[in-house]
Amino acid sequence: MLKLDGCLIENGNFSLRADFTVETGSSVAIIGPSGAGKSTLLEAIAGFRDLTQGQILWNGKRISDLTPGKRPLAMLFQDGNLFPHLTVEQNIALGLHPNGRLSTQEQAEVQTALDRVALPGLGDRKPAELSGGQQSRVALARVLVQRRQILLLDEPFAALGPALKAEMLDLVAGLLAETGTTLLMVSHDPQDARRIADQTVLVADERAHPPAPTSNLFENPPPSLRNYLG
Repeated sequence: MLKLDGCLIENGNFSLRADFTVETGSSVAIIGPSGAGKSTLLEAIAGFRDLTQGQILWNGKRISDLTPGKRPLAMLFQDGNLFPHLTVEQNIALGLHPNGRLSTQEQAEVQTALDRVALPGLGDRKPAELSGGQQSRVALARVLVQRRQILLLDEPFAALGPALKAEMLDLVAGLLAETGTTLLMVSHDPQDARRIADQTVLVADERAHPPAPTSNLFENPPPSLRNYLG
């Protein structure tokens, strides 16, 4: 279980409070107005932003004092962060070792990850030789080889068209079902939340509200969400 215990996140004049829990294996969307702090919340959980108050725990153990690399999570950003001068295999290998040097077993893990994201045989290509959807799959494969217990998505598929984005979300949902990984996903699109998340965190008015059932939240939105949805 992921627990944000009395957390206060500050950035200049901006502040965000979060005090809630996410059950292990849940898929949770994070939605709210632009600038409300959705990405800031994810960055704090990942360790890229310090807490002013409170603590973050995973299965009862405090992780908010750990560096990002030591936390039991992986994060996928909006641009995927692929290195253009490296091949697909080399980009995925970075999820295992920063120097990309792999054992025979680890090389096999990279190939397995490519198979799981439906990119077999494309390991020697450069990102520029791939479509946008294929590049997203490579970035996802790099996350998969890390085998972390929590996956954080900061709108990594926002640049894709509706059909490709839906395809990627379905792929993520299938992989999560296989591994039991806990998901927190930032999105501006309510349809993304409905497609993949059983619960949704509303970030508005300087607060990250506790997760609520996604269908209930959108059927009976509070005023801040109603204003955002229009």
